[in-house]
Amino acid sequence: MLASNEMMKFKSYQNRANLFVKEYLLADPLIPYTSIIGGVFACKMVYDLTQLFSTVHFKSYSSLTRIQRVEWNNRSMSTIHAIFVTTMSLYFVFLSNLFSDDEFSELVTLRSSSLSTFALGVSVGYFIADLGMIFWFFPSLGGYEYVIHHLLSLVAVAYSMLSGEGQLYTYMVLISETTTPGINLRWYLDAAGMKKSKAYIINGVVIFIAWMVARVLLFVYMFYHVYLHFDQVEQMQSFGQVLVIVVPLVLSIMNLVWFSKIIKGLRKTLAKRQ
Repeated sequence: MLASNEMMKFKSYQNRANLFVKEYLLADPLIPYTSIIGGVFACKMVYDLTQLFSTVHFKSYSSLTRIQRVEWNNRSMSTIHAIFVTTMSLYFVFLSNLFSDDEFSELVTLRSSSLSTFALGVSVGYFIADLGMIFWFFPSLGGYEYVIHHLLSLVAVAYSMLSGEGQLYTYMVLISETTTPGINLRWYLDAAGMKKSKAYIINGVVIFIAWMVARVLLFVYMFYHVYLHFDQVEQMQSFGQVLVIVVPLVLSIMNLVWFSKIIKGLRKTLAKRQ
């Protein structure tokens, strides 16, 4: 009898919690704000948990300098965000019917959903948190190129989230976050003194392939998609049209510059191995 009453109380609390989430946290007008706050909070939680976990389980962590430990924790934060936003981006671009040309009569550039808006809000929360850390520790966590990259990404993702415009192209660009876990793993291996290991070599090759696909070829596909649907792009607000063209163009140039550095670094590493 006691167990039954406890179960009923638990279900009652569960129903109230579900109602609160559905009616308030995930109510359409509030999604952008709750998702941004959730993204910032998640970054803080991952940062603190990484610090706690690394102190106990990684001997090399305690030997790092203060700023290296900050970067260690920060890169964990960016890795979790990359996994989340890459998963959501791949789903919306390739698996979901939301942006399919055959499913809806509505313009593809104006389509959105509660889930697509929520995911973008979480990403906005991350860019706010990470940009704040970059400014606070500048230039230890990244120079001006990182500031430019994050500011452009923040403005574009926030606009797409708030207006509902161009979300398909926003997710196409966000697929480029696929390369982030590999880049961060490379830094971790270096910090742990494993720069000469086989894992470091394999990681470099994987980064090269992932970068070429997600940050070079995919951008070509995105621009081709914009070209095919330019009549629909023209139906967006003027600021949205500028973001769809200018932001991916600037990011693609930055990606090509970084890609050339990756190629040079990989060649250098392979030459040393030989």
